[in-house]
Amino acid sequence: MPFLGQDWRSPGGCWVKSEDGWKREVDDDGEDSRPRRRQGKQQQSGQLQDEIKKNEIIGEDCEVVVKKRKKDHFNNNTKTQYFYQEKWIYVHKGSTRERHGYCTLGEAFNRLDFSSAIQDMRRFNYVVKLLQLIANSQLTSLSGAAQKNYFNILEKIVRKVLEDQQNPRLIKNLLQDLGSALCILVREVGRCVLVGNINIWVYRMETILNWQHQLNNLQITRQMNNGATLSDLPLHMQNSILYRFSDGLDIVSLGQVTSTLHMLSEDRHLWKKLCQYHFAEKQFCRHLILTEKGCVDWKLMYFTLQKYCPKKEQYGDALQFCRHCSILFWKDYHLALLFKDTGHPCTANNPETCSTPVSPQHFIDLFKF
Repeated sequence: MPFLGQDWRSPGGCWVKSEDGWKREVDDDGEDSRPRRRQGKQQQSGQLQDEIKKNEIIGEDCEVVVKKRKKDHFNNNTKTQYFYQEKWIYVHKGSTRERHGYCTLGEAFNRLDFSSAIQDMRRFNYVVKLLQLIANSQLTSLSGAAQKNYFNILEKIVRKVLEDQQNPRLIKNLLQDLGSALCILVREVGRCVLVGNINIWVYRMETILNWQHQLNNLQITRQMNNGATLSDLPLHMQNSILYRFSDGLDIVSLGQVTSTLHMLSEDRHLWKKLCQYHFAEKQFCRHLILTEKGCVDWKLMYFTLQKYCPKKEQYGDALQFCRHCSILFWKDYHLALLFKDTGHPCTANNPETCSTPVSPQHFIDLFKF
């Protein structure tokens, strides 16, 4: 086998082919050129090593600067939406051969499109109730990205309420529960349960107080409309509108507009229907309240039962859960009618029978392991 490497008998030497054969290269002075070449190679290798070290130091400095810029941008730019905007997510609670890991509440909250949902009047109350439940019990289970997403969506909700001047009472209750939950976490549990720097949470608590101040000072402007108003409608139509309300506070607020609406809002039969809609008959017996004449005070019964028993939840639109695919998704009813789109890649023969609406509490329960 021929030897293809350097001459092992004289490593580092330089040989030149001549008429008499191969000879070792010499300088003009007749001396061997190996020491000088070795010295030159050592100098060149030293220079190369210095340049490599300098380049490594410069590269490390550049990486540090880039990481710092990314970190500053991540911490300061709270309006950046780095999360996904999807309409469905697969809910898996264990590892299989096809899928590894599991889906968390924070991941579902990041990936599902809640930013667009708050712009829909039918889904607005649903998202607000979900944020309120997370603030009361699940805030510490969210990751840092999910917590940032939470406050981004909350900021959009507050801005929408201040601009549209609608549903301020719902947001006031949400901010009150969130502020109380943060105070309890900081004082009683400790700062270690909060993801991120404590200064970020101090800033968020100050922001919540500022939002509460803005909502308390909100002045609803009266809309000038020359057309027909609610008071111009017949009494039976005004009474029918009151029967469509599912919240007693809305009925009381509407009764303060005119004397006619106040008379209609004090109807016993109206409050009886409202109590029967939200509560069971067994709950009536536990908290039965009678008037001086011996009749049931249904209005006072409603507000008393509201303190001890949960009300029936009612939403214009809610998230859907497919039992066949284990997928949580928003359903677009317009696309469903036009193109028979189910809202997610369903493999069932009859996808409509497999989906069920998911309440905000059920949404949270899906990710409890």
